[in-house]
Amino acid sequence: MPKRLSIETHLSLKELETRYRKAKDPVARSHWQIVWLLAQGKPTRAVVEATGYSATWVRKIAGRYNQYGPDGLGDRRHENPGGEPLLSEQQQQELLQALQGPAPDGGSWNSRKVAEWMADKLGRQVPDQRGWDYLQRLGVSVARPRRLKAR
Repeated sequence: MPKRLSIETHLSLKELETRYRKAKDPVARSHWQIVWLLAQGKPTRAVVEATGYSATWVRKIAGRYNQYGPDGLGDRRHENPGGEPLLSEQQQQELLQALQGPAPDGGSWNSRKVAEWMADKLGRQVPDQRGWDYLQRLGVSVARPRRLKAR
């Protein structure tokens, strides 16, 4: 018979159920459900079937709850500020200024040329997609009128 996950008694079974039923955030609700079911003595397999999460994730949530208590549950993505931008504020202003004129080759700016400009400033390769991202971030349109074909 597989070993059941044990849950620390940070909260009573009734309080776990209440938090599960009252949770507004769907991720937190699922986490509370996992802990509540495990605290009832349900086997991991039954919790997996009831919640749709993998056994690995159920164990991870149980571990978080056991270690940190109620503060260990919930969607931690809300607290993740993301990575630092590639270009500093000053570099973004320089790019915006450069975009007001012609590209280095004399033509129009596009995502590849912006990425090359960024690579020159940063001293490393920059994918074309990041050039497009910065065109969007700075609100610069590189749309060119298309020639209409004669019918």
